Amino acid sequence: MTPESADSAARTAGYLAELPDILGGDKRFIDILGRLTAMSERDYYDPYKLFEWPSSLSEDGYWMSPELMTVYGTEAGAALTDEQLRALSKWESINFYSLNVHGIRELLTQIVGRIHMPGYEVASEYFHHIIGEENDHMWFFAKFCLTYAGKLYPDRRMPFAAPGIPEADTFLLFARLLIFEELVDVFNQKMGDDERLDPTIRKINKVHHQDESRHIAFGRQIVALLHADLRRRLVPEQLAQLEAYVKRYMRASAESLCSPAAFRDAGLPEPYALRRAVLADPAFDAFAHRTLKRSLTFMTSEDIFSNGRIPPL
Repeated sequence: MTPESADSAARTAGYLAELPDILGGDKRFIDILGRLTAMSERDYYDPYKLFEWPSSLSEDGYWMSPELMTVYGTEAGAALTDEQLRALSKWESINFYSLNVHGIRELLTQIVGRIHMPGYEVASEYFHHIIGEENDHMWFFAKFCLTYAGKLYPDRRMPFAAPGIPEADTFLLFARLLIFEELVDVFNQKMGDDERLDPTIRKINKVHHQDESRHIAFGRQIVALLHADLRRRLVPEQLAQLEAYVKRYMRASAESLCSPAAFRDAGLPEPYALRRAVLADPAFDAFAHRTLKRSLTFMTSEDIFSNGRIPPL
């Protein structure tokens, strides 16, 4: 082990040794965990009995709210016919649900690795509910993709190198999970109530939103607690590094919604050139800030961000 690795391991161990006091010492956090656990028990459902899966969905309607499509308001989007937009809405929705599956897999892996481990004693009871609910979500999103598209899109997200601040690793993990959940929930809320969409599409989004509201409440509490502790430990330059990393993750999350594979499956020519054109359009920047507005507002209000802008990658 190099001296640098030894120092990093020692700092990580030291931080984790203090984690029980950081989380367990906050009465409000403990009270919220209790309420969220009770709500999960009250609202429990069996997803295998809740949903009905028709053999097919109409190809003539929208599968995603047009305002949530990545081409919305762009010059490239304006050049598409109604038929092309409807076809693209199907494949952008399949990309969206595929991203959900991949994001949930990461969430489950990380939560399972922490449940009933030192530092997470107060959260472990609620972790059981998160694990169960997210497993259900992964199942019905994958079921939708496989039933109506015959496939899931592979995970093409590019990992970012962490800032190399061992004390911040736990914060960065829960910040990523929170951003993922809040971004997804913007789509769920809109599509769950959009009468233009098939009832099956509306239902999976509405059900997911009901569960995610609890997960987001948990995520906001733990992210705020962890960053408040980091503000006492780290110097301003390190905090700025964390802000830059989280904002890069946010921008990459928005850009992952714009998929050349979806463009290709919708029958649109030159899908990679089309993606570059969409991402370069000012309307996409507005789309990114609109869909990430909740996270930006929260992070800024908690002094995690110094401003509410996400720079391009």
